[in-house]
Amino acid sequence: MARRHPTPLRTSGEDVAASKKAPQTPQTESAAYRLAFADDEFLTSEDTRGIRFQLEYLKTEHRLREHGITSTVVLFGGARIPEPGKPAWAAKNEVQKANLEAASRYYEEARRFAQLASQASAATDFSEYVVVTGGGPGVMEAGNRGATDMGAPSIGLNIVLPHEQAPNLYVTPDLSFNFHYFATRKIHFLLRAKAVAVFPGGFGTLDEFFETLTLIQTGRMDRVPVLLFGKEFWGKVINLEALAEAGTIAPNDPDLFTLVDTAAEGWDVVREFYDLPELPEPELAGN
Repeated sequence: MARRHPTPLRTSGEDVAASKKAPQTPQTESAAYRLAFADDEFLTSEDTRGIRFQLEYLKTEHRLREHGITSTVVLFGGARIPEPGKPAWAAKNEVQKANLEAASRYYEEARRFAQLASQASAATDFSEYVVVTGGGPGVMEAGNRGATDMGAPSIGLNIVLPHEQAPNLYVTPDLSFNFHYFATRKIHFLLRAKAVAVFPGGFGTLDEFFETLTLIQTGRMDRVPVLLFGKEFWGKVINLEALAEAGTIAPNDPDLFTLVDTAAEGWDVVREFYDLPELPEPELAGN
């Protein structure tokens, strides 16, 4: 990694290399002798949890700054939603198979929405409106794929799961991150967000949607367009009007998000919110 400032002092990398060349003795073989920042056992210990939080935040922040990325468009949604024409690999029964295959239309809408965002991003030399997803399959893949269709970079924020979620092949390799902590990953989802698009999904998608709403509702995050794709789907899954009637949220809190069905409808909300110029619709590239 290139240094930002020249220094006459030895670098940490040089000392890591020198330490590996030290004569093998009981002293140099001891864990105590390892340089603290090159000691995996120490860095993954309970005592250094706070440092790991900081490192996960800093590594992603550092690389996004290097790439000049100042704002993002976030796509949340289910990993299990297949591409149209592909099998519903996550289905556990025939009902799920039929429903997931029907939901494949959201894959196309997510891809199209990412194309529209990436077209706006191109007008900023890819510094703003850069697509970011969770980096996995389903809706996430569709988002990264839509950016790739437009020749645009896109970000993937993966997380290590028991059944490991590998990055989809459309994430820009230099912007493909992996997290241990959900908390630091969530920070990077929303830190630069200019819009949040939520497609049908499961517990993780619901968690991300409600976290976003909570931050905006409590004034911890500026108001940005929050788009809920799939009026029929979400109408069955959540009923925020019932919370408003019960008095547990404010009557106007459901106005914090907008229900939409199509990518064009969703992007119009973003475009009008930021007074962006209307651009010609991009051609759907690739298959």
